[in-house]
Amino acid sequence: MSAYTELERRFHRLYALRNANNVLQWDWAAMMPTGGAEARAEQVAAIKVVCHEQISDPAVGDLLDRAEEERAGLDAWQAANLAEMRRQWIHETALDARLVEAMSRACSACEQQWRRARPAADFAMVQPQLAEVLALVREAGAAKAARLGCSTYDALLDEFEPGGRAAEIEPVFAHLAEVLPPLRAKVVERQAAAGPVLRPAGPFPVERQRALGLAVMKTLGFDFDHGRLDTSLHPFSGGVPDDVRITTRYDEADWVQALMGVIHETGHAQYERGLPPAWRYQPVGQSRGMSTHEGQSLLMEMQAGRSRAFLDYLAPLAREHLGGDGPAWAPDNLHRLYTAVHPGFIRVDADEVTYPSHVILRFRLERALIGGDLALADLPAAWNAGMQELLGITPPSDREGCLQDIHWYDGAWGYFPTYTLGAMTAAQLYDAAGRALPGLDDAIRGGDFGPLLGWLRANVHGHGSKLSARGLLEHATGRALDPAVFVRHLERRYLG
Repeated sequence: MSAYTELERRFHRLYALRNANNVLQWDWAAMMPTGGAEARAEQVAAIKVVCHEQISDPAVGDLLDRAEEERAGLDAWQAANLAEMRRQWIHETALDARLVEAMSRACSACEQQWRRARPAADFAMVQPQLAEVLALVREAGAAKAARLGCSTYDALLDEFEPGGRAAEIEPVFAHLAEVLPPLRAKVVERQAAAGPVLRPAGPFPVERQRALGLAVMKTLGFDFDHGRLDTSLHPFSGGVPDDVRITTRYDEADWVQALMGVIHETGHAQYERGLPPAWRYQPVGQSRGMSTHEGQSLLMEMQAGRSRAFLDYLAPLAREHLGGDGPAWAPDNLHRLYTAVHPGFIRVDADEVTYPSHVILRFRLERALIGGDLALADLPAAWNAGMQELLGITPPSDREGCLQDIHWYDGAWGYFPTYTLGAMTAAQLYDAAGRALPGLDDAIRGGDFGPLLGWLRANVHGHGSKLSARGLLEHATGRALDPAVFVRHLERRYLG
């Protein structure tokens, strides 16, 4: 058996274990009774330690070195797989088993406390647990930074966006922070001059909203033999490519929120389902970082899901499922409702013009917290000040402020920038798809997402991690990430 073949065997088992953990994590968030938290924390910690031990086995380093000597005999997929194996090995071997287990337990405890603190709107309730998580994240980031030759924050970012660096992101975000506020002001002024949007009158029972969501998922091509829709406190996509689990949350006064969550998470799920089946249990068969992943969800939710063509399709479907009638349900009015721009407190409910400001705030704050430039006790005040600076509003409580997202409390530091990188990726991909598929708007207006999904399968999904994020975008669109495409999209949709 060659060294490379042995590595494939070992990584196959590793991904089978990680997949089991993914389903456990989904169950934790969507189905598990609160009394099961302690037992589940034990299970998750045990799996994470076993996974860490497998990849950090000294034999793996030797196998990687020997496989490099065999590289001439590998095909393009195998060579890319070997490179991804090496990258994951560097990340894992930078940490010892003690730190992996400590992080798992601390994140589990912090997430559970966050679930109590958020409805109570009390950051102080979870601050001690978050302080422990932050200390461990800093320790892990510093250990990885030493191996990767980068800053602590960049090492954390690299987990979610391989090769991503804050020095490259910062000028892009600074540009958006400069150009978006005046654009937003023009849009808000124009929309105000057009008069108030008619809001469909509720309430909208959860069971009817769920039925509408399932119908839209079917339209988007979701395979219900390989996935399901459930409810959670925070919408997310989990599970594994052959068993994709997505969730949303419902508000009986607002059906748009839940449906947009469904469309967003279906975009994530379709990416997972489209990954190359032959490489399911290998690093090269996984998604190509979170900016690409968010690009798929935001392409469906923002680019296609809020287009006039889709609203023409959705209007009669929404009336049918929600029992609506009258001018509030007309496609013109629904389009105005879906593209309404106004600064709000909650990131996941934000329109695409204000959304980047939410991400820029989190990017700034988490860098300051990781670097020690911001004390954790000062996070709520710094959050509120940042919201005032970027969006001109101040959250009324911690619930609408620094408690709204699960990410930091669950140990995901360095994740947030990928949301806006993903928004720009989505705009660029949808622009390229539109040029490649001249009849795309007509297909979507008719409820046919087949052409779009087929284009994504061929140009993005099916490549897994064979290419870098930059290489994948260049392959699909002919250029590297260009913020100008995103800004032009906003200007065309909202000011055109």
